[in-house]
Amino acid sequence: MTDTIRLSGVTLNAPDALALARFYALITGGVAKGDSHWATVTGPHAVIGFQQVDQFRAPEWPQGGVPMQMHLDFFVDDLAATGARVLAAGASRFDFQPNSDHCFVYSDPAGHPFCLSTWDLTQIDGEPDGA
Repeated sequence: MTDTIRLSGVTLNAPDALALARFYALITGGVAKGDSHWATVTGPHAVIGFQQVDQFRAPEWPQGGVPMQMHLDFFVDDLAATGARVLAAGASRFDFQPNSDHCFVYSDPAGHPFCLSTWDLTQIDGEPDGA
């Protein structure tokens, strides 16, 4: 055994864990597994977990009574094509777009902000401007 720490995944709160996992599986080409209380979506590069939370309240972005505490970033080649695909899958695009030269901010069906970006965060030194 060692004291190594490796990120295994990220978990989001949701009103229905499996429904949200299915949305992310649809847009990423991943596989959703689980039930309405706990689910995961496994894709080619990551695992996202979802846990059902009673009285879930979606974050209000860019600011509001329920602050955004995190968001997911997805690297894409074509903002227009992938944007159309996530909208067709049930996402909504926010009016406020702080980095529209390389990134668009959307809301998943549960209200979590996520970004489609032509910046690959694994290739960036320093901190990019983000949502």
